[in-house]
Amino acid sequence: MRLALSWGIQASHEMPLPIYPVSFGTPFTTTLSGLFCTTKGLGLAIVSHLVDLHGGTVQAASLGEGQGSTFIVRLPVMTASKLHPDHPSMRDRSELHFNGLRVLFVDDERDSRELGTFLLEQQGAKVTQVGSASEALNQLQQAKFDLLISDIGMPDMDGYALLRHIRERSPDQSGDILAIAITAYAGESDQQQALAAGFQQHITKPIEPETLLQTIWMLVQQKE
Repeated sequence: MRLALSWGIQASHEMPLPIYPVSFGTPFTTTLSGLFCTTKGLGLAIVSHLVDLHGGTVQAASLGEGQGSTFIVRLPVMTASKLHPDHPSMRDRSELHFNGLRVLFVDDERDSRELGTFLLEQQGAKVTQVGSASEALNQLQQAKFDLLISDIGMPDMDGYALLRHIRERSPDQSGDILAIAITAYAGESDQQQALAAGFQQHITKPIEPETLLQTIWMLVQQKE
């Protein structure tokens, strides 16, 4: 797969190809995936590292100062034949039906809650969103839910403490609820800590729609 991005600000004539590291004559800003920032090359250095992890390459080209620059990302594409038929990546979004699934979405970040709610409701789930762990516990006293999606880093009571309180409840009070942790911390130790706390799955922020939906689908299928 080849992705080319042309940018209006010229690169310095000293820019090496490929980009390891990058030096620019002028700082630049773009919001492409949140990776580029107003720095002298930090954003592209991050891009180059991420692309390398996926077996791809990054190249830069320019006709000269004042002529703009083009950055090309090439990534290998896995064919469908290499995936097991039951692998979640083989599931089209139209096949992911959550009709009637009762979801409690807990996050102190409004944008994250609204994105998750929108995605799940599009697939037929019934979502209740709250901004704190205490609100989540109040909701659990009033209704029964099938799935908890909870941020970890929340003020007053974090996601770990919330799940501990929930697990102390009886199954009739959602004590055995399926639980997915969402957090900005993406390290292996963070994932293991979430699983040890009782979450069945761990998703990193910012939330990727397909990752969220496929993870929920897998979890629901495993329970059934």
